[in-house]
Amino acid sequence: MADEVKEQQSESHGQDDENEIVTEDASFMHGQRPQDDNGPPKADSEVEVLHEKVTKQIIKEGHGQKPAKYSTCFLHYRAWTESTQHKFEDTWHEQQPLEMIIGKEKKEMTGLAIGVSSMKSGERSVLHVGWEFGYGKEGSFSFPNVPPMADIIYEVELIGFDETKEGKARSDMTVEERIGAADRRKMDGNALFKEEKLEEAVQQYEMAIAYMGDDFMFQLFGKYRDMALAVKNPCHLNTAACLIKLKRYDEAIGQCSIVLAEDENNVKALFRRGKARAELGQTDAAREDFLKARKFAPEDKAIRRELRLLAEHDKAIYQKQKEIYKGLFGPRPEPKSEKWIILFWRWLVSLVLRLFKRVKAD
Repeated sequence: MADEVKEQQSESHGQDDENEIVTEDASFMHGQRPQDDNGPPKADSEVEVLHEKVTKQIIKEGHGQKPAKYSTCFLHYRAWTESTQHKFEDTWHEQQPLEMIIGKEKKEMTGLAIGVSSMKSGERSVLHVGWEFGYGKEGSFSFPNVPPMADIIYEVELIGFDETKEGKARSDMTVEERIGAADRRKMDGNALFKEEKLEEAVQQYEMAIAYMGDDFMFQLFGKYRDMALAVKNPCHLNTAACLIKLKRYDEAIGQCSIVLAEDENNVKALFRRGKARAELGQTDAAREDFLKARKFAPEDKAIRRELRLLAEHDKAIYQKQKEIYKGLFGPRPEPKSEKWIILFWRWLVSLVLRLFKRVKAD
């Protein structure tokens, strides 16, 4: 575990640390899933007319430059038909960002591309796109299912982009090129983590994972799959480490679970998922993760410490509950019926003794 960036000297499951590799000029920002899933978001900002059929309202400002033609952009988006408010696509739900090369986008995404080309990294906006720049007069009856002549509302977040003159898509890269591109982003993420730039680090890992999508991984076997997993899994684990620091525990659990689906005995994934679960108060599930991690790393101090903290937490809860119950019920009261019986027998004995004394005196 010499390749870790440690949060503390004893915490051996914080963050991978590898030699820094300089990557090509790029601009990035993390894409965080929207909280509201009830329909298109409302924006109060000024409407910007990008084209006769495309308008934009900014929900969250971005930073840096805007992507130029042939930039390779990574983005998350949700899409609704404007008339029916029917959501027909959601890349956040699929956990797979879209790759788009400006100027080489699909015809039905022309309006979306116009919007994206006006955005900065990290920007989230609402786009209104006329049907002419969407799915056209005929619509789409396969996937996605879009009615004819349907105007579209997009909620878009530009995660990041690469300034590549040739506009080379992932699908045109060799296996080695894709793994290499992902590895460079992982290295940049590690460097950002050291600088405590956690949001930026998460974004870099997310960009790396985008190169290692399911469609790509399913095609790999043997040494190439091992090479890809050696990049992909650390990105998920490092993302989880950042998310724990950012107190986004549910997301951290999801990242660890992805790794555990591939490697059920991964100690780092078990440890970090246990940490996130413990923070959410899921103590039984957290203990299960820590105990399983301890089986494969019995000497690890960080794991032992977390188990000790859970035990102390359970003890404190027990003592608190004990005090509550004690105050709630108090000492058991003596039944009133027993008191009346005792008093009755005392009176009866006293009466018999007085009668006995009177008879004896006569």
